[in-house]
Amino acid sequence: MADSAKLTHGSIAGHLVRQTTPIMFGVAAIMSIGLVDAYFVGQLGADELAAISFIFPATTALASLGVGVIAGTSSVVSRALGAGDESKAHQYGNLGIMLALAIGLAVGAGLYLLRNPLFRLMQADGRLLELTDAYMVPYAVGYPLLLVVMGINGTLRGQGAASRSTAILLTFAIANWILDPMLINGAFGFAGFGIAGAAYATIAGWALGCVVGYVLLQTSQIRFSPSCLRQCRWGEGTKALGRVAGPAAFSNSINPIGLAVLTSLIASQGQAAVAGFGVGGRLETFAVVPLLGLSSSIGAIVGQNWGAEQFGRARRALLLSGAFCLFYGLAAALVLHFARDWFAALFSDDSETVDAATRYLQIAVWGYAGYGVLIVANGSFNAIDRATLALVLSLGRVALVMVPFAWLLRGSWGADAIFAAELASNVTGALAGVAAAAWAFGWLGGQPKARRVARDGAHALLHIINR
Repeated sequence: MADSAKLTHGSIAGHLVRQTTPIMFGVAAIMSIGLVDAYFVGQLGADELAAISFIFPATTALASLGVGVIAGTSSVVSRALGAGDESKAHQYGNLGIMLALAIGLAVGAGLYLLRNPLFRLMQADGRLLELTDAYMVPYAVGYPLLLVVMGINGTLRGQGAASRSTAILLTFAIANWILDPMLINGAFGFAGFGIAGAAYATIAGWALGCVVGYVLLQTSQIRFSPSCLRQCRWGEGTKALGRVAGPAAFSNSINPIGLAVLTSLIASQGQAAVAGFGVGGRLETFAVVPLLGLSSSIGAIVGQNWGAEQFGRARRALLLSGAFCLFYGLAAALVLHFARDWFAALFSDDSETVDAATRYLQIAVWGYAGYGVLIVANGSFNAIDRATLALVLSLGRVALVMVPFAWLLRGSWGADAIFAAELASNVTGALAGVAAAAWAFGWLGGQPKARRVARDGAHALLHIINR
């Protein structure tokens, strides 16, 4: 085991706290961008706020590709460090960053070309389509910067450098906070760009994050040095990254894709219902930040211990994380449920929009605990190169529960069917997450050991035969 694999020794609970706390602040900062955008864009008018509600699921799905990049890079780097192969960790970290840039350029170009058909498919038209287009054009051009930032983050997280990773996220979040009011509404005699200003502020934050990330990476164990890729087996490395990054990206994009479908379904209930759904969704995203932070931090802990074949430590990390998800998820639901009127009124003074957001917080929040259990289990599967299982769980939750539930009941329940569909999918996610965790506990603790015993026995037998 390499000395650099610092998460393979010491208290598991301590590692969870030390890795999750800074990541939690970083995730909160990133999630706050959506809230800040909604707040300042909401001051422009109800149309602009509704347009942001259409944009939110699409940009969240696109950001999920970045989450996949983080998961893939962190997984291969952490397992290589745990196994003591620092050279391989260095090569794969750099390969992850370069592949992130290439994917970002390709996806950004596709988004630019397909932006209008995408939002027409979501039932946006007329004025709303004009507003979504104004935002998505600059967003598509700047999108590659986001994936580069995520590639750097994955390399740092795989090392267990959670504080450095968080510093990057805080950098571009703070830049967005400062630039949003100026670029959206104007300041110092400058008129502002309206809804497009929110996209410009986000892009500027990504660019600054790239600069800060580069500086922090150069003082870490694994530096950005593309020259090391001359010794890298590109095919093997790309396959190793893709086995995790691809399914992880799809797993993380499935939920926002499901929310995009729900947005198109709730559009039939009126603009106020769409805006209220968007407000509720942003509040939910912010509320589950500790769960998202935990699902991000557990990867490095499980990955390094997996690479070092310390399966009991990985099992304990999963158990402690699941218990936290249940406790925190219920506590967050109680706060949002009983303070729903106050939270909803923060984002709009339109009574119908406030009513819709209030109803959302009355129904949907009780599934947070289950959602947390599922995403933490998925994070652990990504770490051990079993991202396909995480994808199956996430896909089943949305395709088999969320969308059919909303589709079948919206005629009789109206907007409540959409809100209840999210709750039902998260309750199902709880059951799937518990089942996945139980499977993981048995597999982490048993099957790898069995393979190791069989391997060692085979080596011993060959040694006897050779003698």
